[in-house]
Amino acid sequence: MKAIYVAMMAAAGLAISSQAFADAGKDLATKKGCLACHDEAVKKIGPAYKDVAAKYKAADAGKLAESIQKGTGPAGKGWMKEGKASLAVMPPNAVTPEEAKTLATWVLSHK
Repeated sequence: MKAIYVAMMAAAGLAISSQAFADAGKDLATKKGCLACHDEAVKKIGPAYKDVAAKYKAADAGKLAESIQKGTGPAGKGWMKEGKASLAVMPPNAVTPEEAKTLATWVLSHK
């Protein structure tokens, strides 16, 4: 009985921590202005986060974080060529490397 209780408490803790992570990611995206151009589910000026998550793997989080921080550069990315973004490039964002990693991980959680 004690083992079941411990397992239930651990599962509840994971659910709370993943919800807290989701809230923190969305709060950071709101604070940094990401949601002005992106939405979680539908294309706005930039691609929807669900589309970004479908394109990138968890192993690509570092590459995505770099794009978030530095922008997509003058050549843009495939999103522009595929018609999933309205602007030619995503500008650099005023985020720290740690914030960029948090945002990238949050974006990739939209699968």
